[in-house]
Amino acid sequence: MLKRTYDTQVCSIASALELVGERWSLLVLRNVFLGVRRFDDIQRNLGIARNVLRDRLALLVDEGILKRVRYQERPERFEYRLTDKGRDLWPVLHALMTWGDEYVAGHGNEPTIVEHRDCGGRVDARRMCDRCGEVVDFVDVAAKPGPGAGPRHPLLRTA
Repeated sequence: MLKRTYDTQVCSIASALELVGERWSLLVLRNVFLGVRRFDDIQRNLGIARNVLRDRLALLVDEGILKRVRYQERPERFEYRLTDKGRDLWPVLHALMTWGDEYVAGHGNEPTIVEHRDCGGRVDARRMCDRCGEVVDFVDVAAKPGPGAGPRHPLLRTA
């Protein structure tokens, strides 16, 4: 992991970047938000080195963004779940995703579609349902592969 480079910055953005500003950390969080929670699944999905993933997960757990939850006793295995602190990052990740949809992937080529669970409407950049107008939170949405999803999409590579 790179040494901290924001030590002279007295700014909440710099402080947040210390915790989640590294690309692997954001991609790990994206996967957990999408329901990919087990170490081997995250590793396979991202193609990340196991030691790098271990370090990123340890940091996110130590900082209270993720928590380890045992899902198997013999052998002992854990999955990673969002804490309240982690769930509060959803607006940030959603904003990055919608920005990427607009300026990188392009309209009609979105890799992931986020829909409102209640009515099936698409969730826009303001986290508002385009069908019913409700402002939605993380627990109110479901993600599915979009038209720009390739074979390496996180929702297609969990098996």
